[in-house]
Amino acid sequence: MQPSARVRTLREAPVDPGGTHVLYWMTAARRTRSSYALDRAIDWARELDKPLWVLEALRLGHTHASARLHAFVVRGMCDNAARFEASPIGYYPYVEPKLNAGKGLLQAFARRACVVVTDDWPVYFVKNMTRAAAAKIGVRMELVDGVGLVPMSAPDRCFTRAHDFRRWCQKHADLWLGPQPRVNPLARLQLPVAGKPPVSRSKWPAAPVEPDAALDHVARLPFARDIPAIPGEGGSKAGRARLRAFVATKLERYTERNQPEAEVTSDLSAYLHWGHIGAHQVLRAVLASEPEWSPASISDLSRGQREGWWGMSPAREGFLDQLLTWREVGHNFVWHRPEDYASYESLPGWARTTLRAHASDERPQLYSLAQFEAAATHDPIWNAAQRELVQTGRIHNYLRMLWGKKILHWSASPPEALEIMITLNDRYALDGRDPNSYSGICWVMGRYDRAWGPERAVFGKIRYMSSDSTRRKLRLRAYLQRFGPE
Repeated sequence: MQPSARVRTLREAPVDPGGTHVLYWMTAARRTRSSYALDRAIDWARELDKPLWVLEALRLGHTHASARLHAFVVRGMCDNAARFEASPIGYYPYVEPKLNAGKGLLQAFARRACVVVTDDWPVYFVKNMTRAAAAKIGVRMELVDGVGLVPMSAPDRCFTRAHDFRRWCQKHADLWLGPQPRVNPLARLQLPVAGKPPVSRSKWPAAPVEPDAALDHVARLPFARDIPAIPGEGGSKAGRARLRAFVATKLERYTERNQPEAEVTSDLSAYLHWGHIGAHQVLRAVLASEPEWSPASISDLSRGQREGWWGMSPAREGFLDQLLTWREVGHNFVWHRPEDYASYESLPGWARTTLRAHASDERPQLYSLAQFEAAATHDPIWNAAQRELVQTGRIHNYLRMLWGKKILHWSASPPEALEIMITLNDRYALDGRDPNSYSGICWVMGRYDRAWGPERAVFGKIRYMSSDSTRRKLRLRAYLQRFGPE
């Protein structure tokens, strides 16, 4: 078993062949299919001839914890439990019942482990949590990158334009179209059977995995904010069902995605964010939907072209550009800018210069975070987009751009606007706290964009959007009715 471009050692310590088990600490790739990390853990268990335990835990104390986010993850735990139960792998789901109740659980699981495998996740608290844990574990600890199609460590620079990143991906397609994670690693799996969990059930009781009981448990947790769960959202089963439905009924019309009433967006980003579905699963489903396609269909020209490279229909090429280029250019940024990826200082120099030049411009309106959060602006389109976020955990793709542009327009300063966007998105969006989320938010203020004219008040040379132009471009009657005032 040789390490790949997706595996790096976080804890430089020897593997302990005398340990009792291999541990996979599941933190980001929360699924049992198409997972590089699960594959890696299984390979270790085979090589060492040891049982494999999977620990999937959920903290209560992270900044934006809520019933909405917890319920999404817990539905995935229920799916995982059912799958692991039919395998020799031991599975231990844990949901903190109160703050810090899970302290010491990982160390207890790792105390007699031969080696620990976990997910490489580049943002939010997971990144810091894994590094802090590594300092307390006495055996080798590996990070496995299962975030996207392209290994995050592969590009040797931070791309500032999507075109350049797309061109790099096209030139290095053999890297990310090469060996993929196993479609179903649990099928006919032979490993030593995991027995009794190596931790105290009384101190850290396993979470319920029957769906009704699991969601009832979530509903009783003491969250800081009352943000309700969204029925039916979350879990690998739901993610795969949504992928099948998208490919079967929406993909052919994906060129209409800017129209809210067309309802052709995939709605997969939350499932990708939480690892309930993997990018390779999505890629395989799209490629399989065009039976005549083969790798030989790919263009010999790799110039960063948005259309024509895959040799597929325009709708499929448009979707794959979103999956590969626009999703993963964000991974590239946070990999190379781990400390400031969401900061105002991370914006392009030209953007900060023009925003600074217009910082004292009079704003047409000024709203506070509380007013934005309550959808209490003068603009019915913006208010509808904010209500969609609060009610569903999503904003339609095109309206998300307008949502951000108007926060910039109506905030006291650009840094305050950035903070408001991140707070609202991370608090309510099912796919918040994600590299792609920060890409989209920072795009509002110039990331991956260029200077535009004419120069305008407040925006300067930042790309401008207005509700009036949006109303002219989009069919919004049904959308405004659905997310209008109660």
